[in-house]
Amino acid sequence: MPDQQLNKIIGHLFRQEAGKMAAVLTRMLGFQSLDLAEDIVQDTLLKALSVWKIKGIPENPSAWLYKVAKRKAIDCIRQYHVHEQHHRELAPALKSEWTLSPAVNKFFLKDEIEDSQLRMIFACCHPSIPYESQIALTLKTLCGLSIQEIANSFLTNDETITKRLFRAREKIRQENISLEAPLPATLPGRLDAVLHTLYLLFNEGYNSSHPDHLIRAELCEEAMRLCLLLIRNSKTSLPRAKALLALMCFQASRDDARIDADGRIVQLKYQDRTKWNNSLIQKGNFYLNQSAEGAEMSPYHIEAAIAATHAAATSFDKTDWGRILDLYTILSRMKPGAVVELNKAIALGYGKSAAEGLEALNSIVGLHEHYLFHAAVGEFSLKLGMVSEARESFVEAILRTQSKAEQDLLRARLNNLGSTLDE
Repeated sequence: MPDQQLNKIIGHLFRQEAGKMAAVLTRMLGFQSLDLAEDIVQDTLLKALSVWKIKGIPENPSAWLYKVAKRKAIDCIRQYHVHEQHHRELAPALKSEWTLSPAVNKFFLKDEIEDSQLRMIFACCHPSIPYESQIALTLKTLCGLSIQEIANSFLTNDETITKRLFRAREKIRQENISLEAPLPATLPGRLDAVLHTLYLLFNEGYNSSHPDHLIRAELCEEAMRLCLLLIRNSKTSLPRAKALLALMCFQASRDDARIDADGRIVQLKYQDRTKWNNSLIQKGNFYLNQSAEGAEMSPYHIEAAIAATHAAATSFDKTDWGRILDLYTILSRMKPGAVVELNKAIALGYGKSAAEGLEALNSIVGLHEHYLFHAAVGEFSLKLGMVSEARESFVEAILRTQSKAEQDLLRARLNNLGSTLDE
């Protein structure tokens, strides 16, 4: 098998299984041994790369990875006697070699893996750790995002994220934070950070910062899978979690229509809506209806309602832009920020007039480094016949995105104006 193909498979498995393995290993070894758990995961994946290159990919690669990870974990426990610091439920089994392997095997059962992941998510979101560091730690450790991808999610730089991760790990060591399930009284505070993490993970998959991949379906699927774990757990099955899953379902339903056969972006107004996944739209409506139980109203409810409005429209021209604008107005009060104002201005431009949309865009502070801001200014400028201004905005947008698909779309808009980036 060519190295490039093997690396691609390993990369996919890393994103799919690394977080699960890290969660189980950290639960076994203790949260203070997070670095050791991550080292075992890395060693396991490196061994897979080495062995599979010679012997080929096994019939069940995931099972192979878990088997190797278990062996490495047992070796670490024997070698370093780390069981002295272990979680109390594992410590008794580690007193004897006869019970060591069965105890470790138990942690790799499917239900235990899911439970370990939930524990890991909530441990990373411990209130002693600064909020943004909680999210960065979860995205790095459990979700497998790179530092650059996390930085893009926060609209910041790699150095800032590296510092946040360092502070999080220091807090874990200093305060001896464990993987215990949080007390009911602390659950709401931690759940907000957990949901925010899954929201960012899904967004990185839905509109990826990776230069070669606009959509990274595996990240969207992982975010949805983890959100579903929260909903299936009685302690975390709260309205805002259901609203977030509804939002993810609505957004993911468009995936097949967002890229054409040649890998080019298809803008929302040109998408073939018969390609939208009706099953996911129905699931989105189901979870959105469930999220309406009780008095809680979160930003996820509003964003899901916006996505539902798009999903209900039979064409772009028949979109209820007035309702979308109203919802963004509510969202801007609940969740103030430049990105929300950007989307609100776009809704205003389609719902009322391009001139009002452009005026609203130009009043936003803090987004001039973001390519979507310049792309939106270009679109509304073009609608108003301001060709020179549109050209400048599209060029600026191209310079501010690393996504080749986004760059190609913007260059096509330039070419339609009779211009190219080189001019």
